[in-house]
Amino acid sequence: MKIPVLLLAYLLAVGAAPAQPAGPKTWCNPLDIAYRYNFEQLNEGISYRSGADPVIINHRGEYYLFLTIAGGWWHSKDLLRWEFVTPTRWPMEDMVAPAALSAKDTVFLFQSNFAQEPILYTTTPATGRLEFYNRWMPRLPPLIGPWDPALFYDEDLGKWYMYWGSSNTYPLFGAELDPAKRLAYKNQDDYRELVYLHPDRHGWERFGRDHRDTIKPFTEGAWMTKHNGKYYLQYGAPGTEHNVYANGTYVGDAPLGPFTYAPYNPVSYKPGGFLNGAGHGNTFRDAYGNYWNTGTPWIAVNWNFERRIAMFPAGFDADGQMFSNTRFGDFPHYAPTGKWNGKDDLFTGWMLLSYRKPCTASSVRDTFAAARVTDENPRSFWVARTATPAEWITVDLEKVQQVRAVQVNFTDYQSGIYHNDSTVYTQFRLLHSRDGKAWEPLADLTGEKRDRPNAYLELPRPVNTRYIRYQHGYVASPNLAISDIRVFGSGNGLKPKTPAGFSVRRDKDPRNAFVRWKPVPGAVGYNILWGIGKNKLYQTYQVFADRGDALELRALTVGQDYYLSIEAFNENGVSAPAPVVHIK
Repeated sequence: MKIPVLLLAYLLAVGAAPAQPAGPKTWCNPLDIAYRYNFEQLNEGISYRSGADPVIINHRGEYYLFLTIAGGWWHSKDLLRWEFVTPTRWPMEDMVAPAALSAKDTVFLFQSNFAQEPILYTTTPATGRLEFYNRWMPRLPPLIGPWDPALFYDEDLGKWYMYWGSSNTYPLFGAELDPAKRLAYKNQDDYRELVYLHPDRHGWERFGRDHRDTIKPFTEGAWMTKHNGKYYLQYGAPGTEHNVYANGTYVGDAPLGPFTYAPYNPVSYKPGGFLNGAGHGNTFRDAYGNYWNTGTPWIAVNWNFERRIAMFPAGFDADGQMFSNTRFGDFPHYAPTGKWNGKDDLFTGWMLLSYRKPCTASSVRDTFAAARVTDENPRSFWVARTATPAEWITVDLEKVQQVRAVQVNFTDYQSGIYHNDSTVYTQFRLLHSRDGKAWEPLADLTGEKRDRPNAYLELPRPVNTRYIRYQHGYVASPNLAISDIRVFGSGNGLKPKTPAGFSVRRDKDPRNAFVRWKPVPGAVGYNILWGIGKNKLYQTYQVFADRGDALELRALTVGQDYYLSIEAFNENGVSAPAPVVHIK
């Protein structure tokens, strides 16, 4: 039999195509890393995993993630798979909110302190080897710091700088460092006050849930990025304990200013959805030149400062406006394989299939009901009666849908763990069924020996199914507790219609605006999109449809015009946005 010429050409082309790399191609916030058990509240008998104050650096085309009190750091070659690196020795105690910088083929590391501490360095961060770069930095006046430091090397000027500050009393500071003194301060008193908060003018700098508290807000988490000759001094505010923790920026023409408040602040903001909060992180560029912004989402089950780590695509537009894209920021995204052009290019389009779906479980302890695993709230959770392999929980998607990924988020409920050793790991398997009777394997982690408290599992191929079952294996904790099992993929129906009746009214207090729309049948939720230009809707506030058809947006700046729109989403996709509304 002869093979048709076109078919033969196709087969030859396919045969000649390079093999695609095996393994996952997507990731989902919070980052799937082995968050370490935190000892900040050990004296109160509280035990929990946590990650905070991230710095990700690109060093020779590979990535290193540094966190508060982690006992080491993480290494990745692709921003997907992260391996923990244990230092060969700590020259001192563990670090809080460390500064990390890759410059001149060297990684510099410096911890928050109010005393005299050294700058460390390594040229081989993947090995864990650390050395002293200097023996200590000169002491600053009491309470000045440097706490939450950031190191910056200006390649164009050949000069070194440090920025720091964490307070609701003091501002962010900056100082030039002296390379002749091994990066000590040029003069002990030669530092500048750079940034104060102004919550009376900047609505997003107000403290509390949705900026409703009168507590004086905190500024912290300094970071410097230079782009096209401009200096973007970034900071976190108003405090980590609520959903509105965000990053903002001031912009200047020199490393130590003067700086001007960016009218488009906050830069990175995620008050709605599963993960809340995007503040106190850093900005870095990947191997392809794409920008990213990291942050510290809020968990607050065991303690107000229990947190995780997120990263969001970021960048600068043609006008030099800095942005961080948190739209669908806790849904799956592709890892970059090149330079992206549009801010949403990495979003997979895989939608949330599990919101408020019914659940059944092998057992339930007290009032920790099974339904809590689909409420998209990390502060509520299901607890099984035991932590044995007999325990399971099943999510019913209510109809057959195309499943692409599953995220399992564990909770530290009365964990009683005060160590980070080889006994701390998670094991489980996922099963699926179209009818709830015949079960097939979906994913299997029962052979792993690493801790994955926010395990994200991309399936090697789409699976059309209705029921997803978590079958327990092992956790180090005496209790099996899961906050959310999040299922992503594609439904088989229509996308929602564009919300009608979209209106925005600015309050007498111009820091606030009242947003309303008409409910869309079948919508799972809405994204309120806003910014300072019709084509600059970089901010997103996500609202689930069962929580109403109105939002009071309290993050605006006095004297600044805004443009707003809205889109609806469901299990099948996202609507077109509504016509943009302009408010003054």
